[in-house]
Order: sequence, then structure tokens, then C-alpha cells
Amino acid sequence: MSDTMIQVSIFAFVTALIGLLTYLQCRGKGRLQNATEGQQNKELFLAGGGLKWYFIAGSITLTNLSTDQLVGTNGTQMALLAWWEFAALVGLFILAKVFLPLYYRYQCTTTTELLEKRYQNKNIRAVIGALFFLSSALIFCPAVIYSGSLFMKTMFGLDIPLMYIAFAFATLGAMYAIFGGLRAVAVSDTYSGILLLTMAIVIVFLALNAIGYDFSEIPADRLTLIGDNDSPIPWHTLLTGMIFIQMFYWGTNQVITQRAMAAPSLKEAQKGVYAAVGIRLLIVPAIVVIPGIVSFQLYGDIGDAAYGKIVGDILPTWLSGIFAAAMAAAVLSTFNSNLNSATALYVCDLHEPFIGHPKNVAKLSAWITVSLTVIALFLVPVYAKADSIINLLQQLWGLFSMPILSIFIVGLVFRNVHANAGIIAVIFGVFLYGSLSFEFSPWHAPFDLHYIHLMFVTLISCVIMALLINKVFYKQSAELAWGSNDGLIQES
Repeated sequence: MSDTMIQVSIFAFVTALIGLLTYLQCRGKGRLQNATEGQQNKELFLAGGGLKWYFIAGSITLTNLSTDQLVGTNGTQMALLAWWEFAALVGLFILAKVFLPLYYRYQCTTTTELLEKRYQNKNIRAVIGALFFLSSALIFCPAVIYSGSLFMKTMFGLDIPLMYIAFAFATLGAMYAIFGGLRAVAVSDTYSGILLLTMAIVIVFLALNAIGYDFSEIPADRLTLIGDNDSPIPWHTLLTGMIFIQMFYWGTNQVITQRAMAAPSLKEAQKGVYAAVGIRLLIVPAIVVIPGIVSFQLYGDIGDAAYGKIVGDILPTWLSGIFAAAMAAAVLSTFNSNLNSATALYVCDLHEPFIGHPKNVAKLSAWITVSLTVIALFLVPVYAKADSIINLLQQLWGLFSMPILSIFIVGLVFRNVHANAGIIAVIFGVFLYGSLSFEFSPWHAPFDLHYIHLMFVTLISCVIMALLINKVFYKQSAELAWGSNDGLIQES
């Protein structure tokens, strides 16, 4: 039997095993046929409120840790990118101690529902829900499909068009999201996550062994954790936008928080988040930078192809089939997680408030999922032209992340702020960040700040704009809402 046949056989067996274990775990749970409208939403989008802490930890970890992370971060071939993982610890603690108590207190299905409750206005929920929806459709779904397809093509040296692999990933991911809902997504995430983390650790040690644990031939700027002004993460950006990026991503981003909102209780949800913190601290930084650094010594500066190249070279044939299955599962996990969350936002934030409750939530969700999948496939060639997928993703996120976070902060820290003031501030923030960040803008050169600094500037500007519009145009004076019963700080 050829090496390729061995790899494919092992890949197919492991992939089928994960599917079988997921089916056995989810079988008999969640009855959509006889459920009410509210119960259908909770089952499809919150797994019926029945996720245990270990499934929450596994799903949070694998939804974040996919090929866009492994391929993109290792593709920079620098230790500096580990800061994204270290800073994520702060974001996860903020999720556990600040945001989760609020989501459970208000019994939210989507993170944007919290905004509706705080501002007493469904329009602000719809606007932010639409932005989240667009970010999944236009940014994350196509990016993860592209990076996963690139990894498979590079690792196995496949001589087929990238779009063929992308189509296979997109089809399988859509089927998971359509037929399984969040419960199947979270369970498969956990099984896949155990496999992926184990294999990623093996790759770290095999990569280090390939260079004899000797980093002496690697340039110092590839090993430092203190970035200069020309690096992807200058040291001073850690003091401005970095923490707020993490607060947004882990605390308000529907794709991540949806898992933590699906536990039977707040305490169970917090246990899952703390377990995810442990995984991220002990495992993730090493697996997202060390193989890339080693690949620089072995192959030179090869960018996003680094991870697939080194994995393909150092893994024995039988292990490469297992790892391919783990990476495929990671791609599918992140993709179907984005599909499920985007669908939840559309159904709960846009369709139900403005069109009406659908007679069949599952059928509507399926159509939305198919539409998002088609859009993602059309955008794959666009992401294939990026110099660095991870830096492009972070920069694009800025269009949505800081304007959205600002309106969460205003809504939770202050009372008596008109919802329209918040909506205007969000729209202002999107245009502000776009005009200052992207090179084609005439305002880019005079304000040539690093995009992480620009995120901080955007956040502060949006908060100020919301409060000014509230005062000047709506004649309302914002009042601090700071305490255990009303505002940002909540008892858990």
C-alpha cells in the first residue's frame, strides 16, 4: 500500500470515528419536532442549555484554534505572535467574571440581546447583530476555509486546485451546522480538540528535534517577545488596543461566547472558561509559534506555507494521516461554529423582530447556512492573495470589533443613553477605523499608526461620540451605572 493510501485510510478512519462519537453523544438529545419557537432556538443555538464544562472548554478552544490560527501565526515565523495567546487569558477572565454573569442574568440567546435589554431598543441589537453576521460571512468563514485548504494542499503536496479542497470543507461544515446544531458542533469540537492538541504538541517536539533543540542559527528578531516599531506587534501596542481586542473577542463575540452561554448554570459555564484558560496558558502559545520558528531555520521565510511544510516533512506517514484528520476537524469546527453563530444572529436579531417568528427555525437556519457557505467559497480567492492571513484577519476585525465593543461598554457602564446615539457611534467608528487603517484611504498617511493603536483610538472615539450625541442631540445626560446590580461589574 502506498504512503498516500495509508494517509488517506487513516484520515478517513479517524474522521469517521469522531463523527460516530459525536452521534452517540448527541443521540436522543434535543427534540425539535415538538418544540415551541423559543425551545427550537435554545436547542439549535444553545444546545438546549445542556453543555457540560468540558464541552464548553473544548468548543471554545477548538473554535478559536483552527488553521487560520495555526497556519497564520506559525506563518509569521516569529515568537512575537505568542502575545495574542498570552493576552487572550485576560479576555477569558473578563468573559468569566464580567460578561457571563450578565448574559445569564438576562437569559440571552445572543450577545447582542444584552444590548437590547440594556438600551431597551431592538434596533441597536439588529445593527450589531448585522455587523457580527457580516464579519462571519465576509471575514471568518472564507478565511478558515482558505487556510485549511492551503494547509492540506501544502502538507500532502496535492496537485489539485485549492478550490476543490475548499468546496469539500465547506460542504461538510455546512452539513454539521444544518443537521447537528450547537450541541453536535460543541461535542465534535471537544473530541477533535483532544486529538488536535495532542498532535500539535507532538509536532512541537518533532520540530525541535529536527534542529537539535538549537536556536543559534535563528535571527534574534525571530525569537524576541519585545517587538520594535516595524514588527507585527510593537511592544507599546500591548498597552493600548491589545487588551480591548481580547475583551471584544472573548467577551462579546457571538462565535466564542455562544458556547459559554449554553451551560445549565453560570457556575458550569465559568468552569468551562477557566479550563479553556488552562489549556491556552499551558499548550497554545508553544504550538502556534515554535513550528514556524523552526521552519524558518529549515526553509527560510516561506510565510503561511510554513506549518504545512514542516508538518509534512517531520511526521511519519501514519501520524500524518491522524494529524490531517485533526486539522480537518479544526477547520470544520471553526467553520461550522461561525455558521451556527451567524445563523443564530440572523434568526434571533433580524428575522424574528422584523419579519416574524419562522414556522420552522431549522429550515430557515439551513437556508441561511447554505447562503453563507456559498459566499465563503466565492471569497476564498480573495484571501489567497493575502501576504499574511493572521495579520489581515486582525486588521479586518478592527472595522467591527472596537465600534461594537464601545457600544457594549457605553451600555453597561452608563444609564440613560439613547440607542440611536450608540448606533451612530458604531457607524462612525467603522468609517473612522477604515479611513485611518487601510492604505488606499487618503487619511492613512498622516495618521500612520499601527492598527492595534488605531483600534484603541477607535474605541475611545466611539465612546466619546456616543456620549456627545446623547447629550447634544437627544438632550439626555448619561449616568454611571457601576455596581453589583446595574452595570459592568456583576456578582458571579
